Amino acid sequence: MTETTVGIGGAAESTDMVLNIGPQHPSTHGVLRLRLVLDGERIVSAEPVVGYMHRGAEKLFEARDYRQIVMLANRHDWLSAFSNELGVVMAVERMLGMEVPERAVWMRTLLAELNRVLNHLMFLGSYPLELGGITPIFHAFREREELQAVMEEISGGRMHYMFNRVGGLKEDLPAGWLDRARAAIADVNTRMHVYDDLVRGNEIFRARTRGVGVLSAEAVHAYGVSGPIARASGVDFDLRRDEPYLAYGELQDVLKVVTRTEGDCLARFEVLLEQTHNALDLAVACLDRMAELAPGPINQRLPKVLKAPEGETYAWTENPLGINGYYLVSKGEKTPYRLKLRSASYNNIQALAVLLPGQLVADMVSILGSLFFVVGDIDK
Repeated sequence: MTETTVGIGGAAESTDMVLNIGPQHPSTHGVLRLRLVLDGERIVSAEPVVGYMHRGAEKLFEARDYRQIVMLANRHDWLSAFSNELGVVMAVERMLGMEVPERAVWMRTLLAELNRVLNHLMFLGSYPLELGGITPIFHAFREREELQAVMEEISGGRMHYMFNRVGGLKEDLPAGWLDRARAAIADVNTRMHVYDDLVRGNEIFRARTRGVGVLSAEAVHAYGVSGPIARASGVDFDLRRDEPYLAYGELQDVLKVVTRTEGDCLARFEVLLEQTHNALDLAVACLDRMAELAPGPINQRLPKVLKAPEGETYAWTENPLGINGYYLVSKGEKTPYRLKLRSASYNNIQALAVLLPGQLVADMVSILGSLFFVVGDIDK
């Protein structure tokens, strides 16, 4: 009788494997690295590694005057450019004690909601694409192009609008723009059912997202998660309702804060979808109000050299991806002494550390895509 010993090494035991997801090439739309520890197909731990495309925007704020910093703030979340501008100019206006003309207030609210729709449409189309469904992205880009056309007409920019100014907006509306904006919103509204039928009602999509990547309300509070992701976990908080700014105080009968309690990938998608419906309704309400307003200024006249008085202030806004905060410190100069930016994606992505452990590697893409982040908003 002959015995043969076969060497099988470490495969005989359960061995953890460290796997790096990313970083991708810096010329892509975003560079995020996930350091995963795996036990077979199960994720044991996850560490989001950020900083690969760090822009140093906060330091650059200190070397630009109050007109120039709008350009820097515009770009960190490139899907929410108008909303990014808004928070900065609101902080400066608060420091100056400046009152913005009524027409500018309503116009800002309208453009912020259109920007919200543009942001959400990108994720409503790209998330199914990451799960293997290519069709929704074509619908999303069609709707985006229609709204982009009216945004480009009024501002001259497709992504980086640069339309906010300290004291109001860059310039008045083109003749007939309100009617063209209303027609574009109506067209998009008639086709939004596609995402209910084609995506939310799809059996494969629901199987890949329901019960997957459940984020608890406790984790939301612990990590400072905000926006649609937090509301999908039952955290009912929206600055537009709870601390109204711009014209939201007068839109409470139209504003609907969408929440879910499941906290899974499907809930996050549903919150985003229903929030898009509501943003279109808010835009229509703003158009109705704009039509009633008498002609008047769209901005305030500013001195040639704009200096904020010495002091500090904090402004925050309900951006499409969550809460953005702007802590401004002034020493009485024409540049900020300090401008700290609290971006939504930075906090939201940290939740992956508690969201991914215990999940299957196959579900990682479903979870990652449902967090709706922009890497520039992390590496601001």
